[in-house]
Amino acid sequence: MEGNSAAITDRQLTGGRKKNKWKKFVKVLFGRKIVLVSFAGVLIFLFIAIFAPWLAPHDPNRTNLMDSLKKPCAEYLLGTDNSGRDVLSRVLYGTRISLVVGVLAVMIACAIGTFFGMTAGFFGGAVDDIINRVSEAIRSIPQIVFAMALCAVLGGGIINLSIVLGISNMAIYIRMMRGQVLSIKETDYIMAGKLQGNGSFALMFRHVLPNSISPIIVTMTQQVGQTILAEAGLSFLGLGISQPTASWGSIVSDGRNFLLQNPTFSIAPGICIALLVIFLNTLGDGVRDALDPRLRGEI
Repeated sequence: MEGNSAAITDRQLTGGRKKNKWKKFVKVLFGRKIVLVSFAGVLIFLFIAIFAPWLAPHDPNRTNLMDSLKKPCAEYLLGTDNSGRDVLSRVLYGTRISLVVGVLAVMIACAIGTFFGMTAGFFGGAVDDIINRVSEAIRSIPQIVFAMALCAVLGGGIINLSIVLGISNMAIYIRMMRGQVLSIKETDYIMAGKLQGNGSFALMFRHVLPNSISPIIVTMTQQVGQTILAEAGLSFLGLGISQPTASWGSIVSDGRNFLLQNPTFSIAPGICIALLVIFLNTLGDGVRDALDPRLRGEI
């Protein structure tokens, strides 16, 4: 009975510690009003992306040349484009494309970069040298130029664009994870795991990765906004999402020639890009602060 009571007490203490950690995390994360506003802004964009088919007043791809370049009115709240398509509907659907590409590209970059970064740091030697040289080669090329070259080879589309942006961003995760592994792999619990006969990959994924998850989460949160901006730039240049699919970058590109006829045609998606990137970057800063043990009072 005493043993059972002790086990129950330990579980309760562990559960209490976890609850306190979550409370501290939430308190630090939303300790600044600007982070709370950014979080609400991201939720609004997510809501728009999910419910775009129900929120859009018109079919975003339906053309009507008789209504081309109409200024904002009761029927078309943001006016129409040069093909007579409703700008508001296309901006709402463009939210979905930007978020899907941004999140998917970051997940691809994180998965590839984390694996190779852990491998380089854990094994060292020739493996580390090869992965480092490839990573440095990718970092030496400006992201937009590297992405343009890959887009020219793979083509546009949501999947291809996500792969392109993921590959162009993976060097960040390689460098970060390599540094994390170099500081963790000589610790006592990793040495104990080796003595127990655990394999290298088992140690990497069971012990190294869980203890490196905080910087990964922070980097992913901050990278989504930058990736959305890169997607908009590629679509603006005609290398990203192809017509007639609605994308913020392509809408801005189409509307820049008709600023006098209907300014909202180009300005509306541009404002959406700026707001979403600002919200995501601010939220990323908040997550970084919340994961800092010094700000949570743990050090």
